Amino acid sequence: MKKHQIIFACTAVFILLFYNESIGINLSIFGVLLTLLISYFFQEKFVDRSHLVLVVTSILSCFAFAWYGDAASFFALALSILFLQFKTQDGELKIIQVFPLIFLNGITSLGRIWIFKQWLPERKIHNDFAKKLVAFVIIPVIFLGLFFIVYSFGSDHFSSLFTDYELDINMPQLIAMCILGFYISFSFWNYWVPDVCYQYNPKLNNEFTNISEIKNQNTFSFLDLDFERKSGEITLVLLNIMLLVFIGTYNYEQFFEIKNTAVKMSELSAATHERVNSVIFSILMAVGVILFYFKGGFNFDKNATFLKTLAKIWIFLNGILILSTFVKNSEYISSFGLTYKRLGVYAFLILSLIGLVYTFLKIKKQKTNAYLVNQMVWYFYGTVLLCSYVNWGNLVTNYNISVNKGLEPTFLSGLNFNDEARRAYFLKNNLSGGYNEEMREKLISNYQNENFLSKALYYEFLDKKK
Repeated sequence: MKKHQIIFACTAVFILLFYNESIGINLSIFGVLLTLLISYFFQEKFVDRSHLVLVVTSILSCFAFAWYGDAASFFALALSILFLQFKTQDGELKIIQVFPLIFLNGITSLGRIWIFKQWLPERKIHNDFAKKLVAFVIIPVIFLGLFFIVYSFGSDHFSSLFTDYELDINMPQLIAMCILGFYISFSFWNYWVPDVCYQYNPKLNNEFTNISEIKNQNTFSFLDLDFERKSGEITLVLLNIMLLVFIGTYNYEQFFEIKNTAVKMSELSAATHERVNSVIFSILMAVGVILFYFKGGFNFDKNATFLKTLAKIWIFLNGILILSTFVKNSEYISSFGLTYKRLGVYAFLILSLIGLVYTFLKIKKQKTNAYLVNQMVWYFYGTVLLCSYVNWGNLVTNYNISVNKGLEPTFLSGLNFNDEARRAYFLKNNLSGGYNEEMREKLISNYQNENFLSKALYYEFLDKKK
């Protein structure tokens, strides 16, 4: 199939799936269709294992959205299919470029649709074709229309054959689905990559290409390399000392001071979140400092051994800070139970630790700053997949019930996809989640009463509440 044929075919499928329907299983079916079309029509471009992995994750993400129908599975589905399309069509470009290109094509497609020569094949209309069109279609239709008008005035029954019925079609929604389906299909199959993306792509490589030029490159025009190197050494010495002091005070406050002070749970929660936020900013700034000093010449500077040692110590100390926060978060969970936020802290700390490992490898193996970004994009994507595949709400509920912590009815009613465990626990203990529970049960009822294409399969396996 040619590009314009795929666009029109996908538009037709989109209309059939989404007309008079809410988003549900239909989006999963559409996602599977796009994945299969990419796999079939561009199979010759599947040159490495990452293509197969993206096909598998795309299909699994579609199934996850069909089951849950939530935001996490939606983003997993969208990212998987977009990554697969981008990796297949423009495999030489770094995957980080997919994010600005999504935004760019979302805007430019509104104009590029009207440039027909870019996506519609040019066809010459021969004289014979024009003659056949006029003779076999236009002239008969004109005469048929004229005589229909005459006969309609002469016979009410004849007129009623064509006028006494109504089509059960929601025209505004049908038109909207046609426009939206064509816009999505056009943007997906005929996306545009500006030349600047190909020009900028070498700067996103993992390896330095012009080492001889980079060696003598300084950051500030008024500082030569010796002064800049010495400045980096002084900065990292001071930062390491300050971080050591911070780790000491942070751990004292986390593990000793609070135990010796009677504080309310709400105050403890606020204090813990405040400290975690401090760690988050500390890690981000730590990575930023390393990227600033090792963006170029100091990677290959033979006199930068001490600077590299200080940077590695800085990375190690930040790793200790992460582990301290990890232990405190675990202690906090053992005392008060699981929540989405506490699971989110784990996710961030693990990503931060991975980021520090790759920062260390960047320095050791003399990689570019883009190396760290390229690696972390895939770990971020993996985190999104994990969030969409696992029923975290049910995990939180069952854990908290098992340890008898964090069992406030309103809290449990605000969690997603824990309905069987929540109902059983409330029934056993004669509890009510109030407004949150009412809204949750209403949501379940609405999904169970939807048409098939608008359903989320998770709710189909729940008993209707009596």
